[in-house]
Amino acid sequence: MANTPVIELTNVSKVYVSENVETHALTNINLSIYKGDYVAISGPSGCGKSTLLSLMGLLDDISSGSYKIEGVDTQSLDADTLAELRNLHIGFIFQSFNLIDELSVFDNVALPLIYREQPLSQSDITQRVNRALSQVEIDHRANHKPNQLSGGQQQRVAIARALAGEPSILLVDEPTGNLDSKNGDAVMAILASLNEQGTTICMVTHDPRYAGYAKQQVKLLDGEVLQTQSEVNDSDNVAGKREIA
Repeated sequence: MANTPVIELTNVSKVYVSENVETHALTNINLSIYKGDYVAISGPSGCGKSTLLSLMGLLDDISSGSYKIEGVDTQSLDADTLAELRNLHIGFIFQSFNLIDELSVFDNVALPLIYREQPLSQSDITQRVNRALSQVEIDHRANHKPNQLSGGQQQRVAIARALAGEPSILLVDEPTGNLDSKNGDAVMAILASLNEQGTTICMVTHDPRYAGYAKQQVKLLDGEVLQTQSEVNDSDNVAGKREIA
């Protein structure tokens, strides 16, 4: 593993203030994710899972503590620099797919690349998109529109869109939430394969079966880390996958 974490949170807290009422969404979170890790964040509804993912994805600001991406402290950065950092280093996969029906599968995957601070050539964009679509075995649907695809196929496109930017880490929010069990299992198999190929993944899930795919499990309760379990042994991991199949 690299010496510098891809993502490092030190004593991170998040407090929302409204009408003189403070809501402590997260309290003193410490978490380091290294290249090649696969981390699952789980816990009951309202425990802070989505808030934590939003902070890690630079979609919201931390209230206190320190948050670094690839060794870069995000606290003193302006909005434009944060957006550039997010675009370069973070790939998002959402439960709701967030695809644009008016665009083809190819153009949906290419969209984040077009808005890079340092523009990519059209040939580079084409190469990245085709490679990402091939990785998730949806390249044969490149010219289709999202509304012509099944839910499972749309999630593959969403994964390809995240991969095309060649991010340091994939942040995955309940990737199976809108899928039936068969398609959910297929998406989890894709994520496992990507991790085996070296992709760093941090996933929020409410399903303990799917959390079992991860090498490290972080359990939250009332905005605090309740338990961290690393490197599930091979026999347990295999058993978990058999149960899911």
